[in-house]
Amino acid sequence: MVSFLFFFFMFFINQMLLLAEEILAKKVPLVDVALLIFYSLPAIMALSFPFSSLVGSLMTVGKFTSSNEIIAFQASGISLKRIFIPVFIIGIVFSLFSFVMNDYYLPLGTMNFGRLYRKLLYSHPELEMESNSIKNYQESIMAAGKVGPEGVEKLFILDKEPEGNKRIITASEGRIDKTMEGVIGLILKDVVVHSVSKKDADRYSYTYADSMEYNILLKNISSAFRNPGPREMSSYDVYKEIEKKRQVLGNRREDNIYKAELSEFEYRHNYTSMVRQVYDGRITLENAKSTLDRLISQTSTARQRQVSDRSLQIYLIEFYKKFSIPFGCIPFIIFAFPVGLFTTRNGRSVGFGIGLFISIFYWGMLVAGQTLGIRSEFSPFLSMWIPNMVIMVLGVAAALVRVFR
Repeated sequence: MVSFLFFFFMFFINQMLLLAEEILAKKVPLVDVALLIFYSLPAIMALSFPFSSLVGSLMTVGKFTSSNEIIAFQASGISLKRIFIPVFIIGIVFSLFSFVMNDYYLPLGTMNFGRLYRKLLYSHPELEMESNSIKNYQESIMAAGKVGPEGVEKLFILDKEPEGNKRIITASEGRIDKTMEGVIGLILKDVVVHSVSKKDADRYSYTYADSMEYNILLKNISSAFRNPGPREMSSYDVYKEIEKKRQVLGNRREDNIYKAELSEFEYRHNYTSMVRQVYDGRITLENAKSTLDRLISQTSTARQRQVSDRSLQIYLIEFYKKFSIPFGCIPFIIFAFPVGLFTTRNGRSVGFGIGLFISIFYWGMLVAGQTLGIRSEFSPFLSMWIPNMVIMVLGVAAALVRVFR
């Protein structure tokens, strides 16, 4: 319980207080801030269970060992296996709690968080404005400089005009107009507008203005909360999306095979035609060779083209992550028990130190695996489960050394 509270408050301070400070600075009611924090608690708890099982087990077993309690257990006829069983059961219970938090309460909390945040946006539109940030809306992209009480410095907006022409708007500063409802109203100063014609890219125009009113519909902002990503979905919902994406990807690959076969058929047809034309003297051998080389290149490209879906890779990584982190409690327990038996003095302190080191090591492997899986075609399963496998191997190795020592 002590280990759980430690990690809980560490993650809480790291994530939630920063969020609360940012929102409170924009005069959002304290009750709403508290609700936003409450809806974010499942994500914190889901991460706290695995790491607390590691550190708690190391501290407990280390304390038993340094106080010679393990020797007393064995002298009383109680084997290490029997001592290990309740620790292992706690690891399973922690895994189940973490999985439920991650798979059910996290999506539920995210939906409630999004619902409340949308409500706050309509009464506090300045929430959407962040210093030195880039925001992608449905109809525009906005880059903002420093955001202060007076407004925003150095705005850059990329959008389209009603006629469909691309438009770039730059302004030295912008002030938020809170009198308008349903929109983020910006009063821009020192404005330069560059428009490019939709029909002719060589046609463009410049417009200069001392001030300009620019509105962003809040429905374009809040729509992002209605389409949660795989992290905010349950494992079952993510699995259904994966199956849909696999079906679409399979259809695309079939189309690619068909195009490759069609290209091959076109090459054979043109080869026969070229031979006849060369034989009849209608074209030269050099022209025929040039044409055939181009067709060979097209056929080879069509066959080598790999059809993939990056979003499918991301969904698979998040799917396996929903299981690897919660059930990381089990390899943590298998690692912690034999390692704790090596402690000779200051069992709790040593266990706590080792636990923190392994937690950082595990988190680093998890981040590295996720990055590798997203940026390459590396197996999503291995990306998320290698950290657990490494901890499991280290635990088994420590147990073997303890047995044969």
